[in-house]
Parts: sequence; structure tokens; C-alpha cells
Amino acid sequence: MKEIIVEFTEKPKLKDPILVEGLPGVGNVGKLAAEHMIDELKAKKFGTLISKFFPPQVLVKDDGTIRLVSNDFYYLKRKDKKRDLILLVGDYQGLTPEGQYELSWEVLDIIEQLGVKRIFTLGGYGIGKMVEEPRVLGAATNKKFVEEMKKHGVVFQQGEPGSGIVGASGLLLGLGVMRNIEACCLMGETSGYFVDPKSARKVLEALCSALEVKIEFSALEDKAAQIDKITSRFKEIEKDLSENKADDLRYIG
Repeated sequence: MKEIIVEFTEKPKLKDPILVEGLPGVGNVGKLAAEHMIDELKAKKFGTLISKFFPPQVLVKDDGTIRLVSNDFYYLKRKDKKRDLILLVGDYQGLTPEGQYELSWEVLDIIEQLGVKRIFTLGGYGIGKMVEEPRVLGAATNKKFVEEMKKHGVVFQQGEPGSGIVGASGLLLGLGVMRNIEACCLMGETSGYFVDPKSARKVLEALCSALEVKIEFSALEDKAAQIDKITSRFKEIEKDLSENKADDLRYIG
């Protein structure tokens, strides 16, 4: 088997397209955001990527049949002289550093052939605690792009994220520079404890503002309400642990 296999159902002719990447990651923020966008905009699937860099498994569908784990490409043609969109979503990222690099390079090969010169990658920024109003942090490949995204509410904060951007969301930026493709990563703050639709919505709001796209968020709101029920209990546990720790410190003092 080849390391990476890509199958296309069609090769769409697109108008100056922009890539939006949303693969699994911290809080599944990017994956949730990109998949919601695909559903709302009725984007059309045109390609599937499978690889030995993914976990060695198949997934069982609702009808009892199986499929290989994959990354999938969708496209959306837009009117009014707006740039078309390509969206990349999937089940997994590469399991190894080598796999991450090879897969990101393959994605750049594909989108370059389709005329992409601008990329948005989406992800979560784990802060290790519950957050009520997530910010959207950004990192871009040039200062002009930074200033552009600030106008859409994206925060470019010195020292954040301090550990850098891991996986496809970072590599598509870094490797994209080598091909003269400008890119920006949008990272929604999240605890990292749960799938985070609230953070995904914040990321989508910034992205949609930049792309001049209008979508509904009701499905994400429903998911966020379900997660809030879980996190409310988690907050109580956090509070109890904090109070117990304070009691222990007073006892020691």
C-alpha cells in the first residue's frame, strides 16, 4: 500500500479558492466548526484521502457497513464575485511526526493544483480550565494578514499560544509559506476537557466575518447546551477541590 492514497469523484474548477481546514484536535473545536460549516452551506464532497499514517482501523456506519478512516475534501462555489471555498475535515490526524508532515505536504499539493493561495486553519487553544467567553486567538504568516484578522475580532497576543501550534493547523501555515500560500490559524479558547461547541461557534463567527459567509448556529447552540449541563457539574467539582485545598493550606499554616 502507498503511504497516502487520494481518490477524487470530481476535479472542480474553482474561482480563486480559499482552504478551510478543521481536523480533530483540542476540544475538537476546528472539526466541529468546519463540519458545521459544511452542513450549513451544503458543501459538496469531491475527494477522500486515506493513509497508513492514520490509525489502523475501520469505522462502522449506522447501516452496519464499514469505511476506512479518512480525511475528506468538500467545495462550495459562491456567487457575487466571492472566492470559492474548499473545506478539509476528517476522522484523525497523522499518528507520527513524519505522518503529520507527509499528510500536510500532500494536502498542499492538492490545493495548490486547485489554485488555493489562502488558507484558514481552525483549532482549539487548551487553557486547562473552564472558560465562559472564549477568545479567538490567531497566528498568521504575514503582518498584513494579522492586521486584517484583528478587524474580525481575532486576538494576536504575545506569548499565546506559548507552546506553538501542533499538527496540521500549524504545519499548513509553516509549509504553506514555502509555496507562497498565506495562511492564518484561528484558535478558540477551550478547557480541553470536553468537545467544545461554544468555542467552535466563536471561531466560526470570526471566520464567517472574514469570508463574508452567513450561517445559522442553532445546531451548535443545541450541542453547547448539552455540554453546559456536563460542565456545570464539573465546575462544582472544581470548586469543591479548590475549597478543600484552601482548607488543607489553612491547616498546614
